[in-house]
Amino acid sequence: MEKSFSASYAAAGVDITAGYEAVKLMGEHVKRTHIPGVIGGVGGFGGLFAPDITGMTEPVLVSGTDGVGTKLKIAFLLNKHDTIGIDCVAMCVNDIICCGAKPLFFLDYIACGKNVPARIAEIVSGVAEGCVQSGCALIGGETAEHPGMMPEEEYDLAGFAVGVVDKAKILDNATVTEGDVMLALPSSGVHSNGFSLVRKVFDVDHADLTAPCEALGGASVGETLLTPTKLYVKPMLALMEKVTVKAVSHITGGGFYENIPRSIPKGYSARIRRADVRVLPIFDLIARKGNIPERDMFNTFNMGVGMTVVVAKADACHAVAILRQNGVEAYKLGEIVRGDEGVILW
Repeated sequence: MEKSFSASYAAAGVDITAGYEAVKLMGEHVKRTHIPGVIGGVGGFGGLFAPDITGMTEPVLVSGTDGVGTKLKIAFLLNKHDTIGIDCVAMCVNDIICCGAKPLFFLDYIACGKNVPARIAEIVSGVAEGCVQSGCALIGGETAEHPGMMPEEEYDLAGFAVGVVDKAKILDNATVTEGDVMLALPSSGVHSNGFSLVRKVFDVDHADLTAPCEALGGASVGETLLTPTKLYVKPMLALMEKVTVKAVSHITGGGFYENIPRSIPKGYSARIRRADVRVLPIFDLIARKGNIPERDMFNTFNMGVGMTVVVAKADACHAVAILRQNGVEAYKLGEIVRGDEGVILW
């Protein structure tokens, strides 16, 4: 590969040698994610992984794919690229944990206007950190240079995760019933959803995103918005080992009103008292600055709740204690009642 060079291709805007340099620079980040099951390294035509299915009667693979969306624009404006990869991993693995699956491996895809090896390695460092935090391996990926398709300083980032769960342990909400408790797992901020609205509210292309903001406790709007999506994999796996988890919802685009009903069977709703939702300051600021109605806020953003978990009322206190032991300050958010409203926010 070191002898591979095309002057004609370079003249067209694609420097294949930059791709080789990027792979070298990201090597140490990839190695950090290696777990038992990884076969070989990055650079082949396919990523190899041998899953340990010991003790499973009927293993089922669970997959998820997602991107970071226009949150990337904040990374471009701040010229900070080492955390956006965490978002990419989180958006995938937080989805598959909702099925009860343990993530095994992850692959990323970066499309860029110009391959700047140091920047690509910086992006991958965040992807690797997300994999480490969720206990899965980064076993491959692709960097594509697209001159003329996007500005040289911009890129898009997407990913793909695969996990495994024993079929008998798949979370399917079949046992959810009236009187069950819904717990909230706090978010770290806006996560990776609703950024088209966020960018409009703050007029990010013309605003100073680095200035301290009193409403955010002195933090800047930029750093607050760029805060990575919280990874819930390890705390959730710990919880599922000790408590019967009936349903899980990852609160992404669509907020409460779209995501929570997906985890509840027909004929039931989640009854949530508005005062019990621990809304983060960034959401109050967005609502106030953008003059956004409360229902629209709860129908777009996570509002400080990144994931919800349904357990039996008798298990609620134990579940909260386990989650807190694993670094998540969970709390009771609401209860399951009969009805077809999906979410009752009062």
